[in-house]
Amino acid sequence: MLSPSGKIQKSGHSYWMRLENLLALTHANLQSDPCVSNFENIIFNVNKVNRGDLFIAKNTEDIPEAIKNGAYGIFYESSTEILDNEIAWIQTANIDEALKKLLRFRLIEKEVIAYECNEIALKLAMNCITDSHFVVIYGNTEELFKKLWHIENRSTLLFSPTLNDQKLFANKKPAPSTSAQEITVIEKTLFETSFIYENKYYERQLISPFFIPYLEELFNIFKSLKINYKLKKLTSIEHFEAVFTNKNFEIKEFGTSNNVLIFESNINLMEVEINYLQNHATWANIIYILPQNTSLKANANTFIYKDKSEILDILKENKFNFAFIAGVDKTILEKKEEKQTGQLTLEF
Repeated sequence: MLSPSGKIQKSGHSYWMRLENLLALTHANLQSDPCVSNFENIIFNVNKVNRGDLFIAKNTEDIPEAIKNGAYGIFYESSTEILDNEIAWIQTANIDEALKKLLRFRLIEKEVIAYECNEIALKLAMNCITDSHFVVIYGNTEELFKKLWHIENRSTLLFSPTLNDQKLFANKKPAPSTSAQEITVIEKTLFETSFIYENKYYERQLISPFFIPYLEELFNIFKSLKINYKLKKLTSIEHFEAVFTNKNFEIKEFGTSNNVLIFESNINLMEVEINYLQNHATWANIIYILPQNTSLKANANTFIYKDKSEILDILKENKFNFAFIAGVDKTILEKKEEKQTGQLTLEF
């Protein structure tokens, strides 16, 4: 059971957790009979461990240094030698799942509300500067833990259930929605848009008109939740991402080439994006390179790949203005030097 308060307590500028509460929340097993009963902070980087901290030992080779730096507890998965019986050795079946349980409890204690939205609106939100109590979250468990552990009380989170486990949030709600069209597009190409929103002109933003409804959705979330924000210069959000290349498929500056590769790593978005291209680029010679597990109906301009190493060959063998490539991102164009041949090849 948890202690009477059940809370993670604060001491000065540090937060500490009682050992008994940690064990109750994570269902982890205490493998020693320690003299310590609580921890000052939860630390992932062994170089930042101070006296009184609990060290999350994803790499057990760091444990001796953590003890040397003053760790009061070691939280680990794989069986390891107990080097100091006076500190807490806590073994769990899965560190990530244990951290999620701790973080869920922490967010309940801090009365945090999480609003869920779609993946595109969330990534557009990362291009905005907002109030400190409004936090856009995206990342692995460790990244989320570091970002949210010291979050302000009664903060508001924005997350996408396709990117992060919604079980992390006890108090979650769907983001406010509306069908109102409040963005006025002034000028557009397939990959750039100039628009007006609430009497402010945003010139030549690197956002396809395809994303404007998602941006309207995001602005409505801000308005409904009364969140102050500032839109930075929009940059790629890794969806419907246009990459300009030369004939050797080397990446060039935006707009400086007639060959454009359009990447979409999320295959759940490819159908609507293909429809957008077919309706708004009727003049262009477009080929579609799709993964084998696609359910879309193929045509003469559609090429199916079993392995991503086949994509380059398909590009080399066909003429096109635009090549829509689903299931991968632009990192397939990154070059590396082969140690054996000394030649540059595309990395797959």
